[in-house]
Amino acid sequence: MAEPLIVSLGCRLNIAESETIRALTGGRDMVVVNSCAVTNSAVRETRAAIRRARRDRPGAQIVVTGCAAQIDPQGFAAMPEVNRVIGNAEKLMPEAWRAADAMLVGDIMQARDTAPHLAAAFASHARAFVEVQNGCDHRCTFCTIPFGRGNSRSVPAGAVIDRIRTLVDNGHKEIVLTGVDLTSYGPDLPGAPTLGMLVERILLHVPALERLRLSSLDSIEIDDRLFELLTAEPRIMPHVHLSLQAGDDMILKRMKRRHSRSESVAVVERLKAARPEIAIGADLIAGFPTESEPMFRNTLALIGDCDVVHAHIFPYSPRAGTPAARMPQLEPEVRKRRAALLREAGAMRRTAWLQGLIGTEQQVLIERPGDRGHTPAFADIRIPLPVRPGTVGGIRPILVTGASANSLTGIPA
Repeated sequence: MAEPLIVSLGCRLNIAESETIRALTGGRDMVVVNSCAVTNSAVRETRAAIRRARRDRPGAQIVVTGCAAQIDPQGFAAMPEVNRVIGNAEKLMPEAWRAADAMLVGDIMQARDTAPHLAAAFASHARAFVEVQNGCDHRCTFCTIPFGRGNSRSVPAGAVIDRIRTLVDNGHKEIVLTGVDLTSYGPDLPGAPTLGMLVERILLHVPALERLRLSSLDSIEIDDRLFELLTAEPRIMPHVHLSLQAGDDMILKRMKRRHSRSESVAVVERLKAARPEIAIGADLIAGFPTESEPMFRNTLALIGDCDVVHAHIFPYSPRAGTPAARMPQLEPEVRKRRAALLREAGAMRRTAWLQGLIGTEQQVLIERPGDRGHTPAFADIRIPLPVRPGTVGGIRPILVTGASANSLTGIPA
């Protein structure tokens, strides 16, 4: 019987959860589409993946889960290609994969626990992703994710440490902490630990862990303890991805974000002053409702003001049921044009950053098939003379010899 195919769309949290799903569905002729709902295009991509799965595996059972399935279970159940729909709270429960229900989707807002972490290794990734938090208590006006993930809840530090220790024992050199709202970690746990406290405990109790990377952070929630770790702890990678979304104060207010433009710039200036090699990433939305040309120019300028070299740009996508969808909308072509300008600005800054790395020696995590990897600051690097297959997943010194618009090239040092 064919092994299950797991199609993981969207965020790193989905990647982490897909590995647990892989462990729960072993030995079955099944395609699981772990969906994303962050934008309308993500939902369209999910539907396209379902149709492609049916064409490629006509005899397989097609199961849809993830955020899009949680938010619109009836819509996905109605697709002729789909056999089952499983909710976000249920998808990591072993009994859900033993059941026969065509639809198994509960009220995500009633979820109080984080899911079990059953995957012992990551089949297709040199780095391993560990979920430490799920859900979100904030209600940004453009976002449906809280309705796909539920309220914020955290994984106790002991369970996180045990999970990371197992992954390290199985050969993983780099761990990525993931969550829907990672910096909100802890207030629901006894003693109300913070993300910084969790990171300290991980580093203390898993001394064999060589590299720890954090996924997207909310800049307003980077407290002194976390700031000190990001800037002074060499085992934490110098790559900080911030959920900025916009660079204009009025748009930030209408988004119901909790930071101002000046606070975004200030936190980046502090990070770079304390650890200059930190590479900044950011999520930015183009064409939010009511965004004027001057407001957009403030966001465009933020790419330079925050030295964003890993820019994730999204044209605004109105999501049904959100407050922003009821605001005065910009024309689609305006959103598209502004997104293109943001991508162009981000690409120019990224290219200049990559060019500046030529001649440096980087400690690279070697990834499959052995001829590519990532530097500590998450620059993609290609190695024309592949490193020995046995070193995949290891960390090797690589001399950077060139750069293109999107990646570096290098040779083993």
